[in-house]
Amino acid sequence: MARPTVKRRVAATWPFRPTVRYGAQVASALRTETIGGVVMLLAAIAALVWANTPWAHQYKSLQTFEISPHWLHLGHMDVQHWASSALLAVFFFIAGLELREELTHGELRNPRDAALPVIAAFAGVATPALIFLAVSAGEPGASSGWAVPTATDIAFALAVLAVTFTSCPPPLRAFLLTLAVVDDLIAITIIALFYTDTLHWTPLGLCVVLIGVYGFLQYKRVRSPWVYVPLAVLAWYCLQRSGIHATVAGVALGMLTSPKETPDGRPTNAERADHALRPFSAGVAVPVFAFVSAGVGLGASQLGAVFTDRVALGVIAGLVIGKFLGVFGGAWAAVRLGLATLGEELHWHEIAGVALLAGVGFTVSLLIGGLAYTDPSQFERVTTAVLIASVLASAAAAVVFRRRVRLRARPD
Repeated sequence: MARPTVKRRVAATWPFRPTVRYGAQVASALRTETIGGVVMLLAAIAALVWANTPWAHQYKSLQTFEISPHWLHLGHMDVQHWASSALLAVFFFIAGLELREELTHGELRNPRDAALPVIAAFAGVATPALIFLAVSAGEPGASSGWAVPTATDIAFALAVLAVTFTSCPPPLRAFLLTLAVVDDLIAITIIALFYTDTLHWTPLGLCVVLIGVYGFLQYKRVRSPWVYVPLAVLAWYCLQRSGIHATVAGVALGMLTSPKETPDGRPTNAERADHALRPFSAGVAVPVFAFVSAGVGLGASQLGAVFTDRVALGVIAGLVIGKFLGVFGGAWAAVRLGLATLGEELHWHEIAGVALLAGVGFTVSLLIGGLAYTDPSQFERVTTAVLIASVLASAAAAVVFRRRVRLRARPD
């Protein structure tokens, strides 16, 4: 569905102000997955460089710098916690918008069409978890990280697809997008169910009420952001106080944001929210999270520790091998059993490339890794393993896609 163009009154009022014009151009660029993925990658590289210089201790100080105003009653919150809890809530809000869009107008609207990526997504979560548990079996505390290799990074994966497969058919991109969105929904459900230690019922109840009010106002087609922003912030705060990871609020609010067309043809609430928040998510929220999370030492001793740590090896095997087997095997089984169909424009070699690309588990894998392992040294090894696996998965997928580009370019 083509989205209506949102008219910018600011740009029309001051057409000759360079800051407004350039700001609009930057925001427009950040709404494309390729640019967002590149910005996130650059942030991660900057963190890796800084963490491997003589000033690495300053990077660690930045990560652990505490921002905990006592009047918020949120406990000890450092920069890393704010990035994972608050900034990623915006990222998951966008994921919720995308899922609602798919359910209303996209691939998930027709159950028959949705079956292929949905079944592949579920298999692509279960298989890496089983491989991780098999590889890390016997290691003390290893089992708490079973969900680390289950997630696919939407921005990074779509960026790699756009760069390496320039003749990508639209159904293949839709397959990857739907796969990644369902994957994110499963991941956020896992976080809510398995990574919540203590539950406080009063703030949780208040959060449910606030989210309910948000959904009711969306149903009534109230459009003012001055109503929704305070509700969203309060819902996030209450969920954070409840003990459940606050990114769950982002997904819930995103899915409740109305995609219904307006009688006068104005942008829907979902389109307005996406237009306003996607540049912030792609240009600030995700890159900042990547920057404060990806800085790990890459010296010989650190890398040696990764390849002798069965938890880290389980993460690599889960993302690189498990994701491929799960996604490709799930899609193949769905078609073979008659539960789904392979579109005319799709080819099994291209599905294999997407299955490899699903092993890019950057953002959500790092988030779950931080929740599963509180020991800094273990979390650093897991982070390094996620980075290694993401690079390997991207490289393998790029090889497959470049070959498909050459084959599609050949004359019949």
